Amino acid sequence: MFELDARNAAEYLGLRGVACEAPRITELGGGVSNTVLLVEAGARRFVLKQALGKLRVQDDWFSDRERVFRESGAMRWLAPHLPPGSVPEVLFEDRENCLFAMSAAPREAQTWKTLLMRGEAEARVAESVACMLASLVSASWRDPESERVFGDQTVFDQLRLDPYYRTTASRHPNLRPHFDRLMRESSSRRVSLVHGDWSPKNFLVTPAAVVAIDFEVIHFGDPSFDSAFLLNHLLLKSFSRPQWSAEFARLAARFWQVYRSGLPPDCDWIEPATLAHLGCLLLARIDGKSPAEYITDQELRARVRRFACHLIGSPPARVADVFAQARGIGA
Repeated sequence: MFELDARNAAEYLGLRGVACEAPRITELGGGVSNTVLLVEAGARRFVLKQALGKLRVQDDWFSDRERVFRESGAMRWLAPHLPPGSVPEVLFEDRENCLFAMSAAPREAQTWKTLLMRGEAEARVAESVACMLASLVSASWRDPESERVFGDQTVFDQLRLDPYYRTTASRHPNLRPHFDRLMRESSSRRVSLVHGDWSPKNFLVTPAAVVAIDFEVIHFGDPSFDSAFLLNHLLLKSFSRPQWSAEFARLAARFWQVYRSGLPPDCDWIEPATLAHLGCLLLARIDGKSPAEYITDQELRARVRRFACHLIGSPPARVADVFAQARGIGA
């Protein structure tokens, strides 16, 4: 297999017959699970993405590299159901080397995570993210074809349930029954597509649009995981940047309002299910295999851990209550 990196990407493109004269290759933030390279050659700009077999974390963490083609397939499936330009265009796939190429976002695009960490809390971004997620859920709601194509949850188990929930439960044996019950109940809710990484780092923001990326964990399952995943990131940032906690709370409220209003009518269970995931996800970003890299202070980690345990044991009735409680203890 051709192991792609910034030094050999030009050679790879030449072997594949992709004409790029003197390309400039830049490594992008591929997270812990992928190699992601931006290729620029004159006016041409595109991205190469290759899945890693062993992820870049301290603990051993492995996943099937062919998951990358679920991602390219998901972007093709979703494109007609979302506003134009909401997902990248797939340019080609290389099955032998577990990689594909896709269109690049505009040069001026920044991740929503970058903006949030600077305290830039625009409501229109939260609204776009909520509308996209509601469209993803509604377009696939109880759809047999979506379940047939994306029903396999192996990668979701490898990249989310095991490193986030099982690992965290093993480090908090007293909470294992909560994690076990959550995984059992969540696995029974197979109703729509689930992105699996609905995180601010996976939205590229320009003044004109918001683009969603990184669909490698997509599957047919429990949509409350995605809503909890996004809210968890806003909650983590409330602890990390307490001076902007009020702004993050407003974003969370607006996200939830827009998202909930766009869902099918028969999902009143979505808020309590989201809240059940939220406490476990919060604790997992402290004590799981993929801790939040911007929460390193031990006193802060302990405060987040205590709050997460409180949420797991006594989940509130509403999403807004979580952020109010967090602000009450200094987030």
